[in-house]
Amino acid sequence: MNEPADTPEIAATAAAAPTPAAEASAALKARYVWAAFTALAVVCAASVWVAWQTQQRVHGLEQELVRRQQDTQVQSAEAQMLARQAQDSARETAAKLALVDARVSEVAVQRGQIEELIQSLSRSRDENIVLDIDSALRVAMQQSALTGSAEPLVATLKQADERLARYNQPRLEGVRRAIARDLDRVKAMGAIDISVAAIKLDETVRMVDELPLLSQAEQRKEASRPAAAAASVPRLPSHGASGAAALDAALPVWLQPWIARWDTLTERVWSEARSLVRVNRIEHPEAMLLAPEQAYFLRENLKLRLLNARLALLSRQFDTAQSDLQGAQSAIDRYFDRNSRRTQLATELIRQVTAQARQIGLPRPDNTLAALSAAAAGR
Repeated sequence: MNEPADTPEIAATAAAAPTPAAEASAALKARYVWAAFTALAVVCAASVWVAWQTQQRVHGLEQELVRRQQDTQVQSAEAQMLARQAQDSARETAAKLALVDARVSEVAVQRGQIEELIQSLSRSRDENIVLDIDSALRVAMQQSALTGSAEPLVATLKQADERLARYNQPRLEGVRRAIARDLDRVKAMGAIDISVAAIKLDETVRMVDELPLLSQAEQRKEASRPAAAAASVPRLPSHGASGAAALDAALPVWLQPWIARWDTLTERVWSEARSLVRVNRIEHPEAMLLAPEQAYFLRENLKLRLLNARLALLSRQFDTAQSDLQGAQSAIDRYFDRNSRRTQLATELIRQVTAQARQIGLPRPDNTLAALSAAAAGR
């Protein structure tokens, strides 16, 4: 039933069927289309890939920009904080600098004042040294006048010379030369040393009780008796050393100790016998007429004379001291044994004090005082 209907379609298809050339042209076109479509697809794919890569890069750049923006913000905050700190430090530095400037100005003022003080001190130092030396010399002159000794003045002049030598100021060299001249003059004067003379008189007073009197025999020492007795006892006559040796050898052995004891006994008896008699030359007979009980008053009178001489020396009454010393020396020569060692020592001490106890004017350091006055005046 369908065949009639299909026949016209087949006919139409057959009528419409292309030719081989048309088919080849169509296939070629199809290939071109497919190639174009493929190239377009490839281009699209490449464009998509490039777009995706670009998108990724843009995303990375955005992230990097965000990170850098964050870092920049952090750095900006830190920079602001550092700027504030720098501003604070600058303000503190400015304040400190102002304070330092104020201190520097104060120090400059103080330095100027100190320089002025140093200059004034350097100008017045010479004057102070001159005044000190002048005062010390005047005090030493008073001490020398009171003690009668030139030692205080000599010591003060030496100290002044040492002080000027340490100071080493050329304008004070004239003062040093004046001190040297006065020092030589004071040393050459040889003034009496009252303290030494008083000590000698005290020693003489102490020795008065030990001085032997002419009216009293001096006690002989036991140690010297055997030697003196041996020297004074006469020996048996001998005819030399050979004869004495022959005589000793001729004596029995048991008799020799008895002979030695007999000799010792005779020596002691002879020594005691010699001590009972003494022969002296007496120039002043009244010395032998001095009673034993009057010896005490003689010694005390001699002590008083020596003490009076000591007081006269301390009070600068040299005439009175000379009179008392001469009286004491006369009493010693008249009543005491001058052959005794103690008497000779006491006489020598009195003689030394007598030679020193004379009126000598203490020299004044006029050259030094004049040089100090010239230095104080600035000349």
